[in-house]
Amino acid sequence: MKVSVVGASGYSGGELLRLIANHPEFTLGAAIAHSQVGVAITTVHPQLTGLAGAMNGHFLPFDKDALFDSELIFFALPHGESGRLIGEHVELFLTKKIVDLGADFRLSSKSSWERYYGGVHHGYWQYGLPELPGARNAISSSTRIANPGCYATALALSIAPFAKIKSQVNLTDVVVTAASGTTGAGRNSKTHLLGSEVMNSISAYKIGGVHQHTPEVEAAVEQLTGSPVHLSFTPFLAPMPRGILASVSIPVADTSLNQLRELFMNEYEDERFVHVLAPDQIPQTNALLGSNSVHLQVTLDTHVGRAIVIAALDNLGKGAAGQGIQNANLMSGFDESAGLEGAGLR
Repeated sequence: MKVSVVGASGYSGGELLRLIANHPEFTLGAAIAHSQVGVAITTVHPQLTGLAGAMNGHFLPFDKDALFDSELIFFALPHGESGRLIGEHVELFLTKKIVDLGADFRLSSKSSWERYYGGVHHGYWQYGLPELPGARNAISSSTRIANPGCYATALALSIAPFAKIKSQVNLTDVVVTAASGTTGAGRNSKTHLLGSEVMNSISAYKIGGVHQHTPEVEAAVEQLTGSPVHLSFTPFLAPMPRGILASVSIPVADTSLNQLRELFMNEYEDERFVHVLAPDQIPQTNALLGSNSVHLQVTLDTHVGRAIVIAALDNLGKGAAGQGIQNANLMSGFDESAGLEGAGLR
């Protein structure tokens, strides 16, 4: 099956190219990158040197002919761009399956989009987090998928099991602190992402409830609970290229640590990519590098009556490109784990 990537020169785009090159069913049609047209793919992504097929080629401009014979297209663009392109070329994309790694179609609420992103609200597509209850079948029957954000994936999977005991938890008081590697901010040159600024330091950003993944997580969990979810989310920039580590704290009553562990084990016991670790293990970002997996740990802080969930994933894997491939597999009728069998690289 021929697939193409629009926005192939970015970090998520490069990870998509790597996964496509090793996929048993996908072949690369076009690698499109407006800012790098004519540049060799391996000049921007040297990690792809030696991989088969079109990885030996060059980045192409956005062109209808380049995408014509691709059945599925990945978009890996800054917010606002995929919605604009799809809107301008409706006929071209009418018959294509699309997975959008950007934010353009994640929010059903126009007011939430305008508050957290600004600009044109392009609509809402099926949310592509397969491990949420009911999502897998919906994704399989869809032709348009909004791939979740990296933070949002970690947080939604940490909170979702509590929907089963919603009478025992207060989901209007969810407190999150989470750290991301620098690739989560994209590839554009920014002073605060320079090595000399990031190394040997960790800093908070977008504090005060303004991070754009907040309404995405709240909406995803509210669909499961049917009641309001309020998230206080403080993100941190960590001195590492890739990875997400999140701590989620939720008030809980009338439960024990064993019951919490059983809740999480039952929720994810059949999932290929979500792993609840043994009681003595703590999730670590470097254990997930290059994988499509999530590691979770749950405990109970009896001093304040709050459940604590720790989650780790690779923001370019399960947080972006890996999850995009997982969704594409489901949409295309392939094994969900095709091309994603690799474990972390630690």
